[in-house]
Amino acid sequence: MEETDDSRSDKKCNSKGSRRRYYCGRTTPATTVNNTHQYHYHHFQHHHHHLIQHSLCNTNGFVCHNNNNNNNNNRLYQTSYYPALLPLPTTPPLLPLQVLLSPTPPPPPLQQNQSFYGRPNTTHLRKHTSMKQKKPLSASSSDAHDPALAISQAHEGLQERPIISTRGEARRAMPGIQQALILPKRPDHGGKEGLTIPLLANHFPVQFDPSQRIFHYDVDITPHPSKEVARLIKQKLVQENGELLSGALPAFDGWRNLYSPVEFQNDKLEFFVTLAIPANNLLLGSGEANEALQNHEKQSKLFRVSIKLVSKVDGRELSKYLDSEGGDWVPLPQDYIHALDIVLREGATENCFPVGRSLYSRAMGGAKDIGGGAVGLRGFFQSLRPTQQGLALNVDFSVTAFHESIGIISYLQKRLAFLHDLPQRKTRGLVGEERREVEKALKNIRVFVCHRETDQRYRIFSLTDEATENLWFKDRDGKHLRIVDYFKEHYNHDIQFRNLPCLQISRSKPCYLPMELCVVCEGQKFLGKLSDEQTSKILKMGCQKPRERKTIINEVMGGPIGAKSDNQGREFKLHITREMTKLNGRILQPPKLKLGNGGLVTDLVPSRHDRQWNLLDGQVFEGTRIDRWALISFGGTLEQRSYIPRFINHLSKRCEQLGIFFNKSSILSPRFEPIQLLNNVSLLESKLKKIQRAASNNLQLLICIMERKHRGYADLKRIAETNIGVVSQCCLYPNLSKLGSQFLANLALKINAKVGGTTVALYNSLPTQVPRLFGPNDPAIFMGADVTHPHPLDDCSPSVVAVVGSMNWPSANKYISRMRSQTHRQEIIQDLTEMVRELLEEFHQEVKMLPKRIIFFRDGVSETQFYKVLKVELQAIRAACSTFPRYKPTVTFAVVQKRHHTRLFPDEIDPSSTRAHLFDENIPPGTVVDTVITHPREFDFYLCSHWGMKGTSRPTHYHVLWDENQFTSDELQRLVYNLCYTFVRCTKPVSLVPPAYYAHLAAYRGRLYLDRSEFSGINRATSTVSRASPPLKAKPLPKLNENVKKLMFYC
Repeated sequence: MEETDDSRSDKKCNSKGSRRRYYCGRTTPATTVNNTHQYHYHHFQHHHHHLIQHSLCNTNGFVCHNNNNNNNNNRLYQTSYYPALLPLPTTPPLLPLQVLLSPTPPPPPLQQNQSFYGRPNTTHLRKHTSMKQKKPLSASSSDAHDPALAISQAHEGLQERPIISTRGEARRAMPGIQQALILPKRPDHGGKEGLTIPLLANHFPVQFDPSQRIFHYDVDITPHPSKEVARLIKQKLVQENGELLSGALPAFDGWRNLYSPVEFQNDKLEFFVTLAIPANNLLLGSGEANEALQNHEKQSKLFRVSIKLVSKVDGRELSKYLDSEGGDWVPLPQDYIHALDIVLREGATENCFPVGRSLYSRAMGGAKDIGGGAVGLRGFFQSLRPTQQGLALNVDFSVTAFHESIGIISYLQKRLAFLHDLPQRKTRGLVGEERREVEKALKNIRVFVCHRETDQRYRIFSLTDEATENLWFKDRDGKHLRIVDYFKEHYNHDIQFRNLPCLQISRSKPCYLPMELCVVCEGQKFLGKLSDEQTSKILKMGCQKPRERKTIINEVMGGPIGAKSDNQGREFKLHITREMTKLNGRILQPPKLKLGNGGLVTDLVPSRHDRQWNLLDGQVFEGTRIDRWALISFGGTLEQRSYIPRFINHLSKRCEQLGIFFNKSSILSPRFEPIQLLNNVSLLESKLKKIQRAASNNLQLLICIMERKHRGYADLKRIAETNIGVVSQCCLYPNLSKLGSQFLANLALKINAKVGGTTVALYNSLPTQVPRLFGPNDPAIFMGADVTHPHPLDDCSPSVVAVVGSMNWPSANKYISRMRSQTHRQEIIQDLTEMVRELLEEFHQEVKMLPKRIIFFRDGVSETQFYKVLKVELQAIRAACSTFPRYKPTVTFAVVQKRHHTRLFPDEIDPSSTRAHLFDENIPPGTVVDTVITHPREFDFYLCSHWGMKGTSRPTHYHVLWDENQFTSDELQRLVYNLCYTFVRCTKPVSLVPPAYYAHLAAYRGRLYLDRSEFSGINRATSTVSRASPPLKAKPLPKLNENVKKLMFYC
């Protein structure tokens, strides 16, 4: 039978129990519920059968193999319900916090006389316990004493639910750690250093009534509709059954969660709703659908809606949590915040495409074609956050790419260059790599058909092995039919693209759809990797100057799609302030920097407004000597190759000016190879080994010049750094024709860093800056860690983790790395103990002592993962330290976040002043905020350490999860800001603290080691019907060669 993206088996009604049933707003008495229910259910199924008399397997518009020829009515009756309207695509529900932070408990058994209408536990807040259960939920052995899974007593006999702090607060003492594992409070009332600057933040205060109760109901709609149709059902239900719903205007998430400010008349309600649903022609607009559908009347469909009370919550716990002066630890009431989030999104979701916490709409500037079958849409991000000023709504401008809603043939024409003439070549087929590329481009896209009237939608899983004209199937009577004959006979449609494969739309059984009859559903986020041109267009759409971005955000808040204190807000006693939050930030002073002794300038304080400095009169702090190097060229014309001698001459001179010795003569004559060599991994490795042997296995640097960007770059780096043992520097021929001073300087700085040099150091060493904690004989190590995950469409590749550590003291500007692969999409670093141990050993060899303090910066962690990451990774760091006798350093563990939506704007107090033009610029480097919009109690701050040249600056959010070093706000903020000036690749402060930045670069390099070598394997996996499962053990990364292991090769 058919398998749609929305399908699920129908549920049988259970007439037992005291459930009250309603049909079209009329109540059925409990004494007659059995007979009445039989009538209603028979009418329900008969109504369905009437609506789908042309929607059975052999008249469906697509073909499914049927190996069972017993066409009995009972089997047909169970599988022939009419699926829901083909909607705008929706996003999957967010995982509940219980799933994120704890093992999933087994589902509770059904009670006697209790009917089960819902699907398995896959949506929000579906962990139900018995209504008669009085004891707290039992925990698994690993979590039996975990206070992060604190159990709250259920209200009035309702199910009991774990309440978990999204910030990972806990009072449990971890094994091996004597202190209680609780996130540190802010050590003071915020920092004092720096000049005050008035700012605006895109946080809008939200007032709520702590005594206002919210009633959470689970909603089960059968047959399962799309999110959009579910909202229409909810609207009609509220309109026609106001008395039974106590006159409430509940908020609905479109899935299973309904929130009401008042309690309904009964804890369990059931309704039957008849809804007029438009056919899928309303979603077309590509011009490829049959025009006869355009005037088709709406169809009526019957839905059964079951509503069951789940819990009752109020805002008292949230009020306690927001009380920064309170002494007792209180977990964040995530259930209550989630309910308020749904309430505030209620209006916007009716007219926007939801993607995560963002909402996108054509009303915010329309869709922009970015090429390749994708369009860019503008939208806004919206989320509630607990802050020092109370509850606040964070609203930000957002842009992302969506699949263009056009026919599959036109989509492939735009998406893949080798199919640009597909509509004109209808006899064209797909061979070899072409077929794999098409399958990769279409996998997981939702489509609907345009040759018949239906509201079904389907997910593409793969392509058929055979072309359409060669595909046969067996109908219910066992008769073999050709696909092309079937569509001609039933729909009078001649398949035009007969040599193309069909779309496989089932994960587990063959179900085929011809490409030319399918249209891409609107509102699907583009998950494929954007090309450079597409990325440029998306960035341009989202690149708004501060004043423009601020205006857009204010328009969202004042417009029809933004959150507002309307009827819905008043129902829940919410009030949202329309003005951005006003606050004061501080501008930290830049540090004094130390340059090389050979230059005219040996120290400087960056005094420009953007805090950049140049090296025209100065040299790098530590220049290296590069005597033994070689050059290899990939492609390029004869004219381009003639640029090489001039390029080497200019590069050598620029290095000399910077205090770097670069021998003008290579030890080998340049090697010129065709660019196709990068496609042949074994031959490429052979050529590189030959160069290394010719250099007596003592090559310092390999310069690689390419005619264009090539995916063989990944293999080149992997071979050079693992098999050969030489660092490489790649550049493109087009840049050699210009040879600008900035290009040569950037190249020289990268080369110097890769072979062991440094660009700059802090003039006042760290012991001088923070004498309370650091000393010449009390060294500290700065570590950074990051995890990169495979592409969203990749179901099996490992994640890659990198940890870096500073290796010199007190300069702390040289970092070496350790990289590992680990389980697919695993965020917790699995081999952290071994990596930290190796870095500590390397530090001991360089400094001759172990560090007294470890300052660990962890990138890429969301707030919901704080506790879990801290619990596991802090223990791993401790375990690494325990491998050294009597070694117990103090540890500070801070999370670094760039993927947030807090933006800071200069507060334009007097628009007519002479300095008004400054308010169209970004906040200056060194701007720090640790009040008003930060956490009510915990130790966090926002620091904008860089100058935003384009768009609006995004400050980095630092959140301290563990602090045995007991930093003050000023000490930690000054330390982080000063470190941002020591990044080796540029002469300006960077936006991210260098240890985290280097970890990100090293993890990306590790990803390169895997991507190309597994390229063909991933494509083979996508050709199967079933989705690939990640391997139990991740494929290990190739080991670094000893020659590069202690170098910053990843820069």
